[in-house]
Amino acid sequence: MNATTVALDVDGLAKTYESRGRSVEAVRNLTFQIARGEMVCIVGPSGAGKTTLLRCIAGLLEASGGQIRLDGSPVTGPPAGMAVVFQEYGRSLFPWLTVRKNVELPLKEKGLARADRTAKVDAALESVGLRDSADAHPWQLSGGMQQRVAIARAVAYEPSVLLMDEPFAAVDAQTRADLEDLVRRLWRQLGVTVLFVTHDIDESVYLGQRVLVLSNRPTVVLEDVHVDLPDDRNQLETRSSPQFAKIRSHVYELIQLAKKGHRSDTA
Repeated sequence: MNATTVALDVDGLAKTYESRGRSVEAVRNLTFQIARGEMVCIVGPSGAGKTTLLRCIAGLLEASGGQIRLDGSPVTGPPAGMAVVFQEYGRSLFPWLTVRKNVELPLKEKGLARADRTAKVDAALESVGLRDSADAHPWQLSGGMQQRVAIARAVAYEPSVLLMDEPFAAVDAQTRADLEDLVRRLWRQLGVTVLFVTHDIDESVYLGQRVLVLSNRPTVVLEDVHVDLPDDRNQLETRSSPQFAKIRSHVYELIQLAKKGHRSDTA
């Protein structure tokens, strides 16, 4: 991967929390790259620092060491070319604003003219199947529909990199499957780079072109797993395939090793 094709470059990232004279090393020497237009998933044991990593990449948390670059520029705060979709979608939406106004808000902050905002919001709502719910309020929608609003807001912003932090953890299994397919469809249509954090091994294999398996804390990359599956995927055939089962088993074994404290040879 050369510099011109790298969207996100995480080099030697470290994060130590200091509190009341006590230090907790959460992330140690995390290094990986993501190419432009790639979909990469991150999994690891509970407490492995997945959310800490994502917040550092998003510029919401200051790193203790190493460097993060987005499109070649160091991340020192929330970057203009990045959007984040969190697990707690209900808390990220403003209940007193309509769906349209929620999606439009970041575009106002971006300084876009009203006509441009309207066009982008309409297209984003259409892309997630919510055009008919534009005038509803979030509290009138199901959990899955609220998460679609959060995704539409990210899509309308037109980021170069989209970070997703366990975005489907709080919805039912059928809604989760629908949202997984929605994300893959939008990723292919928009050509955006996606970094998707999940605790679900099956989800990581279904969505990703690569799966980064993290060690237990202090965190390093245990293994970068290439997902050798067809680009066209569907819930039934893909998940039933022997290759899916093989990759899933390998990632599962790595997670078990991580829980036992196993670390990569380069850590």
